[in-house]
Amino acid sequence: MTRRHPARHWHRDRDKIVCTLCPHLCRIGEGGTGICRGRRVSGGELIAENYGLAPSLALDPVEKKPLYHFKPGAAVLSLGPVGCNLRCDFCQNWQISQQGFPTRKVRPEDLVRQARDNGAAGIAYTYTEPLIWFEFVMDCAAAFREAGLSNIMVSNGFVNPEPLAELLPLVDAWNIDLKSIRSDFYKRICGGRLEPVLATIQEADKVALVELTNLIIPGENDSDRDLHDLVDWVAEQDRTMPLHFSRYHPSYQSDRPPTPASTLQKAYEIANESLDYVYLGNISISGADTTWCPSCGQAVVERTGFGLDRMRLDGDRCSACGHRLRIVV
Repeated sequence: MTRRHPARHWHRDRDKIVCTLCPHLCRIGEGGTGICRGRRVSGGELIAENYGLAPSLALDPVEKKPLYHFKPGAAVLSLGPVGCNLRCDFCQNWQISQQGFPTRKVRPEDLVRQARDNGAAGIAYTYTEPLIWFEFVMDCAAAFREAGLSNIMVSNGFVNPEPLAELLPLVDAWNIDLKSIRSDFYKRICGGRLEPVLATIQEADKVALVELTNLIIPGENDSDRDLHDLVDWVAEQDRTMPLHFSRYHPSYQSDRPPTPASTLQKAYEIANESLDYVYLGNISISGADTTWCPSCGQAVVERTGFGLDRMRLDGDRCSACGHRLRIVV
């Protein structure tokens, strides 16, 4: 493995390299990097400078991703790159995503071995934005698929259609941040665009389990209209797509106050009118991390924090009424 790993998805335009991995379409001169800081022009070629370089590696419960409908109670190996292709002023992992951070080299075959040794169900590409690690994720995901282990993407969804189409056949489950349903929010606060994220959600939902997370930020995406419009869009795609509302805390460049519990409760009630599976994160509200059968109302998966307390399932069906749930066990 070498740090001079060729990048994919780029072309030359006169004296610049245009990276086509994500919608920023960064035009990069010799020696420069794109917005994500993971891809550099060297010798007139685009290099995946971040290939195989990870700042952290952990064994996590899959619920921590958060994924509540994919192999409940399983452990997954978790890692991600340094950098990100968005600039959210509220970033909760800004030390890794927005500035330099020490890394170590990892290899797909070693990660497969480590996952097996620890009884993990698979691997989660997470913590920052794993799509900027595209070349390594593709190689690693292929190795895990060949080993019969699962691949999970925890992503902002800001990627172009062509690389996404290459990756989709290798991914079993996604948690995608839908930060707001407003284009202005993405442009003003995240330095990105909403439309590519919506397109990623739609495409991923065709071939894999997709769960969504919306971090509710006071004064930015927490109005009744914001919440109703976001829920309505999700319901139009698939009412069985799980939606996690998460509590914001001040971080990075944002000193907005934490999300009130009442706002999260309101979001939970609004979403439950239209969606089958709704959850609250970063806060403890009774029943808000339980999976309820949308047919008979039985608590089919009960959780405390990231821990699994009890399951009442027959395969992917409710043990009480036999209703088939959108869940992979």
